[in-house]
Amino acid sequence: MRLKQFDTSKIKVRGGGGRGRGARRAGGIGCGTLVIALIAAFMFDIDPSQTVALIDGMDNGQSTASQSPQNDLSEQQLCMSGPYARESCNALQSLNETWEPEFRRAGIPFEQPELVIYPPGPIRTNGCGNTSSAAGPFYCPADYGIYIETSFFDELARMSGTGGDFARLYVIAHEYGHHIQNLTGLSNQVRSLQQRNPQAANQLTVRMELQADCYAGVWAGKNRNLIERGDLEEGLRAASAVGDDTIMRNAGRRINPDNFTHGTSAQRMEALRLGLESADDTACDAYFDFR
Repeated sequence: MRLKQFDTSKIKVRGGGGRGRGARRAGGIGCGTLVIALIAAFMFDIDPSQTVALIDGMDNGQSTASQSPQNDLSEQQLCMSGPYARESCNALQSLNETWEPEFRRAGIPFEQPELVIYPPGPIRTNGCGNTSSAAGPFYCPADYGIYIETSFFDELARMSGTGGDFARLYVIAHEYGHHIQNLTGLSNQVRSLQQRNPQAANQLTVRMELQADCYAGVWAGKNRNLIERGDLEEGLRAASAVGDDTIMRNAGRRINPDNFTHGTSAQRMEALRLGLESADDTACDAYFDFR
């Protein structure tokens, strides 16, 4: 995808390991904690609640944010710290420039997310608890942070069989999709529904993830003039590689829909394709149309 070079005056970027926007502690399970807990459940038949309790206990026992040399880098230096970092900053600016006008037209206040580029190892978020690079990319609604440890993209290439840029851009656009859900209030609505109906919690989480995939596709669809030959295929292969059924199968586990958190490979490819072909964010409302 032919993205233009980033301009740091148009994006928010910081290094991982330090304090960011000074956001409040959100309470509950941290975003990365949840990911780690579910991976443990898939691979080792460990009750996710046990893993959550362990990691949350570690979080409560640590009051000092981990420090990293990246904290001392300027936004320009962070974005130029490697090809994946530069690509992520390019994507962030394009996503901002695509979605901000949509929010303005809808009359919804818009605030940019912050790209947090952190090194391998532990990371403390500003509201979603402690996690590590093993959690992969994630969005923290408490601090508006899109957290990226760029070596994940090498693992993604191995999983999907493609090292193309659009596979990586899809991941960033997906996390940006969660930011959209946060700004529109959908995230809070879903959490409320999950609290009222715990039995539907996983299904609602899957719907959130599929809608974020759809929003990633909408961004690409609205920038179709920048898409290069083979980009769509790269994105679809990446979406397929991170489907719950594929992850479970590759881990040698029984495929159990009750443990799905992001949707099957087929569902994730369908969501990405829906957004890309429609280039219309209202098409993604289908994931929360319960009629």
